[in-house]
Amino acid sequence: MELFDGNGLRSIRMDRGNALVRKSNKTQVSIAGAIQDQILAKLIAFGDPTGLFARFLFLPLPSIAIKLGKLSEQEKQASREARKYLKEFLSDRRVIEVNPFLWKVILNLFILTFRPSKTAKAYKEIWMKDENISPLRYYTIKQTEKVKSTISNKDLIVDYAMRYGNPSIKSKMLDLQESGCENIIILPLYPQYAAATTATVCDEVYRTLMKMRWQPSLQIIPHYESEPLYIRAIVNSINQKLSSINWKPDLILASYHGIPQKYFDKGDPYHCYCHKTTRLISEKLTSIEIKTTFQSRFGPEKWLQPYTDKTLESLPKEGKKNVLAICPGFSSDCVETLEEIQIQGKESFLDSGGENFDMVPCLNDNDDHIVLLKSLIQKNI
Repeated sequence: MELFDGNGLRSIRMDRGNALVRKSNKTQVSIAGAIQDQILAKLIAFGDPTGLFARFLFLPLPSIAIKLGKLSEQEKQASREARKYLKEFLSDRRVIEVNPFLWKVILNLFILTFRPSKTAKAYKEIWMKDENISPLRYYTIKQTEKVKSTISNKDLIVDYAMRYGNPSIKSKMLDLQESGCENIIILPLYPQYAAATTATVCDEVYRTLMKMRWQPSLQIIPHYESEPLYIRAIVNSINQKLSSINWKPDLILASYHGIPQKYFDKGDPYHCYCHKTTRLISEKLTSIEIKTTFQSRFGPEKWLQPYTDKTLESLPKEGKKNVLAICPGFSSDCVETLEEIQIQGKESFLDSGGENFDMVPCLNDNDDHIVLLKSLIQKNI
């Protein structure tokens, strides 16, 4: 199959998995072709330094029939909000490290066409209907309120911002500046550092500062994957869950958000910090095996392994039919913990032959977590 670029002067011909570039001075037409996902992934694995693929338009074809129907106004609004969030999130170069021109095409013509409705559906599954708010926002607000109430310094403003969506980091920093704040402390709520999480928070903070004529002083609280108060809070939450169930786990599955393997190969320490947290938890809970896995991958490339979903499918075959899951890398319950693990993960595990499955809630706004957050802040005041 041969793909021609937009002006018909250059083409790529696939021959046994290899790309052969051909040029023509007289061709005046462009021809649409097809290319296998695996071949495309191989071709762009190392980016597009010459701009070769930036001149081609790749349109993924759906492999399943899509049933069209009328959406309610609420569903339409949820899909629009999900699309806006996904566009901001997936446009972050820290999150997606591929050729920006090619990614822009894939993002706008494929991902933002099909994924928002799927994301909106996932949020609907875990939406807090009485409060009419997502669990992530609900617990973030609660954390902010409780930390503020425990700090004796009444001149200290405690507020929150979202890396993607609202309230934005930029808007909150401008609000703090207008309130007369000359010293700002940033606490990224990611226990284990990764470029795609902690670093992108810092990036957004710095971008905001760059546009301020009168900049406040700035402190950024570092990662806290091995902080004793953090480990104690996780262990206490596990013990509390163990005391509330009437079966003994064969395994505790510690599931962390994944990142592409190539990010780790480039020097991202995230993988090491996750295993460090699991090791420190294991030292406090010696009677039950704890296994580290990684979740939430998407796309064809290799991510950190073992994968959470594949592990849940294989555990019953290994004789581990009673599993307790925990997500230590998430400071609040959210769609990744509640929908991906507590709903989808549980269903997959039981369908594969598992007998008992439960999940330890994230630290959310429990007392141990508030003590930890207060301690991290006070160390930097």
